[in-house]
Order: sequence, then C-alpha cells, then structure tokens
Amino acid sequence: MGTVNGPVRDVVPLREAARAWFLISLQTFGGPAGQIAVMQRELVDERRWIGERRFLHALSFCMLLPGPEAQQLAIYTGWLLNGWAGGLVAGVLFVLPGVVAMLALSWVYVAHGETALVTGLLLGLAPAVVAIVVQAVVRIGRRALHHRALVWISVVAFLLLALLGLPFPVVVLGAGVVGWLVGRWRPDVMVHRPPEEADGAEPPLVPDDALHRVRPSARRNLTILGLGLLLWVTPVAAAWALASGSRTVFTDQGVFFGGMALVTFGGAYAVLSYVAQAAVGTFGWLSAGEMVRGLALAETTPGPLIMVVQFVAFLGAYRNPGDLNPWVAAVLASLLTVWVTFVPCFLFIFLGAPYVERLRDSAALSAALTGVTAAVVGVIANLALYFAVHTLFSETSTASAGPVALVVPVWSAYSWPALVVAAVAMALVFRLRWSVLRTLGVCALLGLGLSYVG
Repeated sequence: MGTVNGPVRDVVPLREAARAWFLISLQTFGGPAGQIAVMQRELVDERRWIGERRFLHALSFCMLLPGPEAQQLAIYTGWLLNGWAGGLVAGVLFVLPGVVAMLALSWVYVAHGETALVTGLLLGLAPAVVAIVVQAVVRIGRRALHHRALVWISVVAFLLLALLGLPFPVVVLGAGVVGWLVGRWRPDVMVHRPPEEADGAEPPLVPDDALHRVRPSARRNLTILGLGLLLWVTPVAAAWALASGSRTVFTDQGVFFGGMALVTFGGAYAVLSYVAQAAVGTFGWLSAGEMVRGLALAETTPGPLIMVVQFVAFLGAYRNPGDLNPWVAAVLASLLTVWVTFVPCFLFIFLGAPYVERLRDSAALSAALTGVTAAVVGVIANLALYFAVHTLFSETSTASAGPVALVVPVWSAYSWPALVVAAVAMALVFRLRWSVLRTLGVCALLGLGLSYVG
C-alpha cells in the first residue's frame, strides 16, 4: 500500500470542491440511498475525484456510526479531498438546503395546517411514506441479506423491537457483535467484497491504495475533541443558564436530540422509531400522525431525512414557548436541534477517519458492519409497521401478553382514503419504479382530490 507524501495540500481547489458540494446538496432527495448514489455518480463516476473502493470503505465506516451516514460520508470525502476545511464545507453544504426548506415547511404546517389545501396534501403524503419505507426495507434487504444467517439477524432484530420493545441502539450494537463472532467462525458469510474498478477507467485523484497523509495522534485527538465538545454543548448550556437552571423545551430538546446523535445507529429510518417513541409518548411535542406528516415533509426536501427532528422541535417549542413568542421559540428550537444533531457527525469523522484509513483491510470491521446492516433491515421493517398502523388507522389499542405489549390497530377505524393512497404509492414505487419525489407529488395530488370527495 502506497503512502501520500509531501506537504499537505488540497487534492482539488477548495472553491471548486465547494461548488461541487453545493450542486450535490441540491440533488439529495430520496433518502440515504439516493444521496449516496448522487455522491457516487458525481465524485466517483463523473469527476473521478475518489476511487470506488475508497468510497465504499468510507461508507462502511459511516454506517457503523450513529447519525446520518450520507452526511458523514460527505464529511469524510470532503476531508479526503481538502482536509478539515473540506470536511466542514461538505458537511455544512450537504444539510443547508434541507435546513432552510424544512424550516419553511414547518412554518407552513403550523400556520396553515388546518386549511383544506394543506390537509389534503398531507392526506396524500403520509400514506405514501409507508410505501417509501417498505421500499427501503426491500432495497437494503436485497443488498444486505445474502445469507440465511443474515436473514435471521434481521428477523430477530425486528422481533426484539416490535415485540419486546428493546432500545434499537442495543439491538444494532448486539448485531455488530454477532456479526464479528460469525465472521470469526464463517468469514465467507460476513466478508465484504467491494466491486473492482472498471477496466480502462481513468485513475481517481484519491487512489484506492494510498494512505492519507494525516496521522492520528493524542494531541490531535484531544484538540478536536475539546473544541468540538465545547461548540456542541455551548448552546444547550446557554439555554439552561438563561432559564436559571430550570427545565425548558430548549433544554429538553437539546439534551434529547444531543443524546440521540450519540446513540442512534442505522440511518434516518432506524432513528425515527426512537424519536417517535420519545417525542410522542414521553414529551408530547406532537402526535403520532404529525410524526408521519413530518417525515412526509422531510421526504420532499433535499438533505438527510433525519431533518424531520427539526419539524419535531419546531412544533414542540411552538406549543411550549415559555416566555418567548411562539414563532421565535419554534425557530430557535429548530436551529438548536439541527446544531446538536449534526455537530457530532464532524467529531466522529475528524477523530475516526485517520484510523479507519489504516483499517481498510480489516476483516473484523467488515464483519461487524455486515451484522449491523442486517439488523438495520429489521429496524426499518419495525418503523414501516409503526407508520402503517398510525397512518392507515385512526385508532389503536394495546394488547399485552406477559412482557410483550403490542400496539395494534382498531380494525374498524381504518381510513379508506389513506388505504387508497398507500395502494397507489405501492404500485408506483414497486410496479412502475417511480422516484420518491415523483411518487410523493402524485400522491399529494391524489390526497387533495380524496379530501374533497370525502
């Protein structure tokens, strides 16, 4: 394996890289799969800035981290191309259009959510989300579950979440341990084999076999950790100090979403079951139906789907503003939540990337990743079940049997417009293979029409 020698310099000019990241950020619709595909097309296939195997190795590391893997992959790739400045530019630009769009959509929902137009559009968007999440289960399952052992990991993860209600970080981390153990016993089951570069392809600017020039050190790590933690906790500490040490919606949201950023593995779909349980059941910031509508809105914006937490924070602070104007409180809470959610992503990459660059041939890391990915299929399937129950039925009940407590629909309380839209969305997604944005557009118009018929 070669080593990148010489003085530290940008692989491409930072201004050119920033322009490329801004263009990428405007195309990042359709969830993490679509976002990763956009980056791969732009950076690997067209611009040839990074090799395919290097790109997939970075993705493997990001999938093991808590938080949105697509944004972390952007930070990692930006770091490879332009150092820490490139990572900051890539990470910020990746989420900026989504932050602005989600802030505007949250305002529209609160200000005009009861109007016939908005109600009709949401009637179409929410059931369409069920089909989109099911599609995510199928897509990831086809890629990840290539052996019966991995299918069993996925099924067990689903049952542990759906029946026993175990915290999904525990489930996902346990799957990583199982993947590592199975990899020691049957390495052929858990091995990760990235595709080879096509013959005759132009060599990338960042070769697959070269070590990155930055070497990890204790001094570097302490500097990044100290500065990063200070920046991360300062807004929450300021909110706590301004409230004279008492709990407010800002401290609750800052602590909750900050903690979420550290423990939520498996991407946005996996995170949402955790967020929904706490935001709806524990804090009461919004209803289960509004949680689904928030995801529907997040699906229509560029950037990570975890941006739905911005919607959650906006509604929660608007309804519990304290001494502030509700609109001011909502905007501040929304931006605070974005801050505490995404700042750890930069810390994870800047701290871990130099080490991961030297672990690109680690079979143990690959095996753990394979187990985590298999469990994520089960986590997302549980989320699909949650959304289906709360979207297609207006009432639910709890059925208990020993340690098992299931939320089941009241079958007589089905919503026929939601069932119609969900069926159409399934046909568009699976039969006609329409894109997410196109499917959402048609279903929004269909929901608008059904709202007038009903």
